[in-house]
Amino acid sequence: MASSKRRSKSRKISPEVSGSLFPELEKEGGESEVKLSASDYFEEFYRLRTWAPFDFQREMLAAMESGYHGLLNAPTGSGKTYAAWIPFISCWMARHPDYAENPGKGLKLIWITPLRALARDISEALQAACDAFDLPWRVETRTGDTPPQVKQEQLKRMPEALITTPESLHVLFARKGNPKLFKHLEAIVVDEWHELIGSKRGVQVELGLSRLRAMRPELMTWGISATIGNLVQSMEVLVGPAMDSDRCTVVKADIEKKLEMVTLMPTDPELIENMPWGGHLGIQLLDQALPVIRKHNTTLVFTNTRSQAEIWYQKILDAHPSMAGAIAMHHGSLDRDLRDWVEDGLHSGDLDAVVCTSSLDLGVDFRPVDTVIQVGGPKGVARFKQRAGRSGHAPGETSLIHFLPTYALELVEAHALQEALKDGYVEKREPIIMAYDVLVQYLVTLAVGEGFQAAELLEEIRQTHAFADISDEAWNWCLNFITVGGKSLRAYDEYRRVEWEDGKFKVTDKRVALRHRLQIGTIVGDSVLHVRYMGGGHLGTIEERFIAGLNEGDTFWFAGKVLEFIMIKDMTALVRKSKRKTGRVPAWAGGRMAFTSYLSRLLRKALDDVSRGEAQSPELRTLDHLFSIQRERSIIPQEDTLLIEQFETREGWHTCVFPMEGRLVHEAMAGLMAWRIARFHRASYSIAMNDYGFELLSDEPLPIERAIEEGVFSAANLTEDVMSSINSAEMARRRFRDIAAIAGLTFKGYPGRIKRSKHLQASSGLVFDVFAEYEPDNLLLRQAYHEVMEYQFEEARMRSALKRIAGQKIEIVRPELPTPFAFPIMLERIREKMTTETLEERIRKMKLS
Repeated sequence: MASSKRRSKSRKISPEVSGSLFPELEKEGGESEVKLSASDYFEEFYRLRTWAPFDFQREMLAAMESGYHGLLNAPTGSGKTYAAWIPFISCWMARHPDYAENPGKGLKLIWITPLRALARDISEALQAACDAFDLPWRVETRTGDTPPQVKQEQLKRMPEALITTPESLHVLFARKGNPKLFKHLEAIVVDEWHELIGSKRGVQVELGLSRLRAMRPELMTWGISATIGNLVQSMEVLVGPAMDSDRCTVVKADIEKKLEMVTLMPTDPELIENMPWGGHLGIQLLDQALPVIRKHNTTLVFTNTRSQAEIWYQKILDAHPSMAGAIAMHHGSLDRDLRDWVEDGLHSGDLDAVVCTSSLDLGVDFRPVDTVIQVGGPKGVARFKQRAGRSGHAPGETSLIHFLPTYALELVEAHALQEALKDGYVEKREPIIMAYDVLVQYLVTLAVGEGFQAAELLEEIRQTHAFADISDEAWNWCLNFITVGGKSLRAYDEYRRVEWEDGKFKVTDKRVALRHRLQIGTIVGDSVLHVRYMGGGHLGTIEERFIAGLNEGDTFWFAGKVLEFIMIKDMTALVRKSKRKTGRVPAWAGGRMAFTSYLSRLLRKALDDVSRGEAQSPELRTLDHLFSIQRERSIIPQEDTLLIEQFETREGWHTCVFPMEGRLVHEAMAGLMAWRIARFHRASYSIAMNDYGFELLSDEPLPIERAIEEGVFSAANLTEDVMSSINSAEMARRRFRDIAAIAGLTFKGYPGRIKRSKHLQASSGLVFDVFAEYEPDNLLLRQAYHEVMEYQFEEARMRSALKRIAGQKIEIVRPELPTPFAFPIMLERIREKMTTETLEERIRKMKLS
């Protein structure tokens, strides 16, 4: 039975246009011959909608009229899409006053989006503006969801505006005759640039822009972003280092987006007391979330992982079966048709709530959404603001977000977020440089297409930020690698992908070309299986390693249903619906986010306030009971103090350290500490960590005082010691798997015949071993080790943390019982080994013992 909540009417992307364009210029005998300016078109568009354009939208018009490139920064829901599109078509129509009869031929603008889910919404918005002007342009999408027949028609006649993804753009480069597709191109817009710049997809965009600029030197380039801290640097990365700075600008909206944050806190004293010990996935606060959903028109419930989304969807329905049909789920592993149905329901207002992940983070305009619930810490201010902006997605409206902590200490994170919102701070996004796997893939892409000349292409590539400083030696290594496999693989024909023919580097083998086209992209994850009912019907995809752990008859939750696993056939997991109410929840890779450095500083400041008795916020006051237990058993550290706790339980001796620097830094720091102690004291350890600290579990107490005297927290020789403290070769080997896939050294298989992940790991592992033994200076091998330190352990941030610790007072406390600060870290280790029921029993024992 669906909810009886009043529904809003079906929403259109933009209001209907009433009246004719420029009625004041019409004459009895027909149209006026007065030539209209870009400003005339621009102002008329907003007048017909009874909208008042913002200053930043007019500034965008002036910038485009002057042929500027740049970056637009404006709050979510303030009209960023039209701020880029309306000036572009206004300028074009002003230059072509006969546009109604002669709209011009070919592709004129490419709009890059990081998410396929955004493409349809953007397409409809852009098409609506064209229709308003009677501009006979076609706006179409080209992504992995676009039907093959539509893609074929586009190759015969491209639309005037194309919304696509970085991967789909590069697939076009891999076609013969692709320069003809772009010969009328005038501009490119990169949407949600902040989501791309700090990733290899951003490098892919940079390379794509360099290719398009080589074909069309006057190509106008604009980026759009709502949440990014380093605006100027982000613009410079987008336009490239060779661009004349006098022709570049940052257009920043002078609009303060109203954002209201409400923290959902337990009101039952008993629940407050038990929350630090039993907090898991926030389900204890479900009763706090349900009234929010009932009160508002449509609510997005954001979780940090797909597993959490499946659990929350299940729990909401269990608590209120009457919401069936009015609640849905949305994440990237669900079938495209199901996601489209959910998005249509959000547009029309037919859904009370959608439980989702980052698949709905970005700029889709769902006007009926009037509030957001964030389950668990978002780990960053930018992500939190981005998700909040899904509600109140219109100029002048307030974005409302409810923060629901999953365990007690996340109330400290809630306090930190409130402080960050007051400061107006947004984190920086650091661009990636020298991603040789992406470059190698790009070279083969061009070779599959029209081919390339080395000297000319090197000049192009040096116009990107990512490869501005690439050396001749590295460039020649890349060419040698794609042609003969480099020094190590030259004996194997399968790595001779590119040949020198007619003065160009080309791929002439059709099999090599097909395999390459199938793997273009930088998003590499675990091998996935399709999930289908025995009788037909596709539900989505699930990671192979989860299915590999199931036996026939086992049940699991997926797409909001309990499914019984039957068998694997042709890389498809065949299932049937189950009447059981319980089942395993799939775990997807990539769900472990860590605090940003800025949020870490705010957390340390919050605890300093608590320690000094100066905490006034409701979030911190709610934790008075928790803090009193922490004080009884240990201390609450001030900003100038590093807390170390050491205590004994039935499991052994626990040494817990609390730098408050995020999970990734703590993982590396724990290994570093264990390795440095082992220089003078041999012991075996189990290691656990969370965003607040880390734990070393041993069968005897560690000599902490001596470890500090020996420099266990020193930043000296950091890189060498970290590489020694971890199994760096094994971690680099795992990292190399993705690098090998991007660089084309491994092949996932043809559609319907996907290789299993263990085969891919074995293939990449063999290549890794060959490089390590015979070519230690291999650029891809070196990149693997670099990525382990830079991205997996955040070496720069860890170095900064160690330098901070060097100036702190180190307080060693030996409590008789586990403390509220230590307990969540211990729980991270225990949870991996026990079922939920056993976990709850163990929690009670640990609390009392």
